[in-house]
Amino acid sequence: MTYEALSPLFWGMVVAMFLANSIQWLMYRERIYGLYTVYTLIWAFYFVINHFGFPYQLGNFYKLSSYLGYIVYLELAKLFLNLRERPRFLRWVVVVQWLLVFYCVVKTYVYLFTDWWQSPVHQILLQPIRISMLAVGTYIVYSFFRSKDVVARFFVAGTASLLVNHAITAALLLHSPDLSLSLPFWRHPDMFLQAGVVLDLIFFSLGISYRHRREAVRKAVVEKDLEREREQRHRENLEADLALQRMQQEKTEVQMRALQSQVNPHFLFNGLNTLSSLIDESPRQASVFVDELSNVYRYLLRSNENDLVTLFDELRFLRSYFHLLQTRFGSSIALQVTVAPESREALLPPLTLQLLVENAVKHNIILPDQPLTIRIRTTSPDTLIVENNLQRKNLRIESNGVGLSNIDHKYRLLNQPAPLVGEADGWFQVILTLLQQPQTQFINPVGPR
Repeated sequence: MTYEALSPLFWGMVVAMFLANSIQWLMYRERIYGLYTVYTLIWAFYFVINHFGFPYQLGNFYKLSSYLGYIVYLELAKLFLNLRERPRFLRWVVVVQWLLVFYCVVKTYVYLFTDWWQSPVHQILLQPIRISMLAVGTYIVYSFFRSKDVVARFFVAGTASLLVNHAITAALLLHSPDLSLSLPFWRHPDMFLQAGVVLDLIFFSLGISYRHRREAVRKAVVEKDLEREREQRHRENLEADLALQRMQQEKTEVQMRALQSQVNPHFLFNGLNTLSSLIDESPRQASVFVDELSNVYRYLLRSNENDLVTLFDELRFLRSYFHLLQTRFGSSIALQVTVAPESREALLPPLTLQLLVENAVKHNIILPDQPLTIRIRTTSPDTLIVENNLQRKNLRIESNGVGLSNIDHKYRLLNQPAPLVGEADGWFQVILTLLQQPQTQFINPVGPR
């Protein structure tokens, strides 16, 4: 079998690898695929031109493409062997590349513009160049054949196959420079050159495929680690948020307890003032007042256990409290309650109504000819209005600063709209929001109904 019969097989294989790798380069756009595409293109060009033949001068000129292939080969070596980690070796490779570039420029000039390529001296000088390329490849194989990196091993295997076949090619050229296509394939130098290149390309292709798969696995592992880290951080953030919420809840509860603790002394102070006036005026009424006061204060003590109570319980307590007021003021004070049945189970902070009634008593004139009327009514299932007719006292009334501000603080701690305070048609109004859903667990402060 002659070399002419086998040559199309080699260049067909190289062209196929070039086309396949071109598709991979278009898909991944990685530098190593681009270099390998150029590398296969150079050898495909070399094989095709070598098969069809050219005039001797141009035939020699096209062989310069093989040296261009060596330049790209060294560029691939930088990636396959990761030469950035070996800067001295990298500098040496760069020097060899530039020497090859200089050699290609000189050879181009010789082939195109001189006849020196026909002299015997030129043929003699070609051998040191071939031997130098073999030496470069041998040094690379020697330096990396023990590498544990699989990608580097593929590169070394490809280089070794190329060296072996180049050595055979050089030996055949020294024995007989005849490059006739009719020679038997085992005697034709280009036969072994092309076989070495094909094996080299196959090993390089396997190395690139393995490298790509390894990088894909590495990226998957990194992505998984990042995902696990993100989940861990998300879990830590959730735990931190829960801890912060617990702290805020505890802070809210402490503030609520502090506000409620302000109410009890305030109410006791006013109740004792009332009792003090009754003792001299009517001891019997004072005794009844003490009993009612104890019932009311029992509610006050139990109200500290809850953040919210139902409107029904608050109104029942208010009636007991208002009984104490009527003990003192008689018919000079009146209470009107108009609450829709569906609003009775709505919620509000404890002692809200007591504070508003107490505020109305404190700041308004209460006389038989100027009675104070307090009205409590609902306008919707979640709106309660507490109002009194305006008849302000002319004298400044000493206040300890609770009252409306206390109620406002309670609603804000519950993340609810603050009460609206205003005047309309001679009436002082406070509009409250009723909560339809429990914000926290609460206990009936007045016992079973």
